[in-house]
Amino acid sequence: MIQAVRKYNILAYAVLVPISILMLIPLLLLVSTAFKTLPEVMSIKFHWLPETIKLTNFKKAMSVAPFGQYYINTIIVVVMILSVQVVTISLAAYAFARLKFPGREIIFIFFLVQLLIPPQSLVVPNYHTISSLKLLNTKLAIGVVYFASAYGTFLMRQAFKAIPKEMEDSVKIDGGGGFTTIVHIFLPLAKPSLIAFSMVSISYHWNEFFWPLIITDTRKARLLTVGLAMLTQATESSPEWSLTMAATIIVVAPLLLTFIIFQKRFIQSFMHSGLKG
Repeated sequence: MIQAVRKYNILAYAVLVPISILMLIPLLLLVSTAFKTLPEVMSIKFHWLPETIKLTNFKKAMSVAPFGQYYINTIIVVVMILSVQVVTISLAAYAFARLKFPGREIIFIFFLVQLLIPPQSLVVPNYHTISSLKLLNTKLAIGVVYFASAYGTFLMRQAFKAIPKEMEDSVKIDGGGGFTTIVHIFLPLAKPSLIAFSMVSISYHWNEFFWPLIITDTRKARLLTVGLAMLTQATESSPEWSLTMAATIIVVAPLLLTFIIFQKRFIQSFMHSGLKG
């Protein structure tokens, strides 16, 4: 049995290690190119490493585009969306998991239907709504369409349903209401699911591009992804690959570093957020 397990582990490593290396090659090329000069990038002779390690491309990217402002905008939007989502998905999940009302299951099914609707198909009606509210080119306009999450509600509902009813009853006996129960019982016990959803939400909205591009037209509300696209478009006439790669690292570095530092916690959260009926 032990030998079989060892053979399986060896086979798994033999398959996964080459795949991991192949997946790392684009990232390595990205980092390497970001530190190279344009002549090095355009040279016929390919070199994995730059001749000298300089931050020239990063400084130039920061001077060409206001990435500092884009960082602030992105952080504000991501935190705003997640903060509101935690409230809305918790309340909705509690209602669908614990409260009994006519048509609960049918309403929940219709609620989940939005998971099947591509966000791009809602751009036109959402744009008209935001325009009628006079919210164009604002951070609120970017975030308001994401304040409710069917995926988050489904994930938290499954976590809430797995919590013993006796714990909820004990709070009610002590005079606590539904909100007290959610804050002091359900959310602490559903922490793995909440962390898993938070990481999905942060990653998705940090990398969101299409909707922020449509709804904003000045730097005061633009996000990092849109700023990167504007920089790329500005250098189309003369391909500044080094500059583009440096700007790309500026955009993705926070998420990448966060995952590297907290990867064990992230993986554990996803593993413990298993869906239970």
